[in-house]
Amino acid sequence: MKKEVQKESIAERTRVYIDAHPSVKDCISKDLINYSSLARLIMRDLNISNEEAVMIACRRYAVKLGRQDHENEILRVLRNSRLELKTKICIVTAKNDWTVLHRLEAIFKKLLNEKSIMQVIQGTQAITIIADEKLKAEVVNSVGPENVVKTRMNLVEISVKSPERISETSGVFAYLANNLADGGINVLESVSVFTDTIFIVDADDMMQAYSILSKCIESAEKMNPED
Repeated sequence: MKKEVQKESIAERTRVYIDAHPSVKDCISKDLINYSSLARLIMRDLNISNEEAVMIACRRYAVKLGRQDHENEILRVLRNSRLELKTKICIVTAKNDWTVLHRLEAIFKKLLNEKSIMQVIQGTQAITIIADEKLKAEVVNSVGPENVVKTRMNLVEISVKSPERISETSGVFAYLANNLADGGINVLESVSVFTDTIFIVDADDMMQAYSILSKCIESAEKMNPED
């Protein structure tokens, strides 16, 4: 009985390890992994001595992952997506206070009338306001300079505009974000709004980030229609 409990514990730790390493998980789902090498890696990193138990856990999890083809579903969404780029974007970070939210209400009404766009993200410690640089002074004055924690200028907003089925497809945001990270892009802020997946990057990273996202869409467009 004790031995069986130990195996279950190793199996769970193995699954958690694989889930925490997306590149390994992706190779497993595509049957591109050497399970002996993977088992030795997991044994070393998790300080496990039972190679057989780790091997069994890896292979069982591989069967489960093999039934899931998230990447093809993601590519089906991206092949019908397009990019939009906006320069001269700023980020104003303010204190997370109800007075700040109340003050933002007035500027929201004004921007709606002017058909301008501003995104607001509320976290536990701060409120992030993403807007056109020309609105920076107005945003700061609206929330109150005393409530502003930080401002960042000379940023770029890259939006991936996708079809509505993105809302029913898991992993699209992660797929794009991972590709940006692999390309060395530091995403300053990101937000997903219905069919829009938005990344804010420094202007110096604009061309590289746009190129990476373009290649994601181009590779999706090369899929066979029946895929």
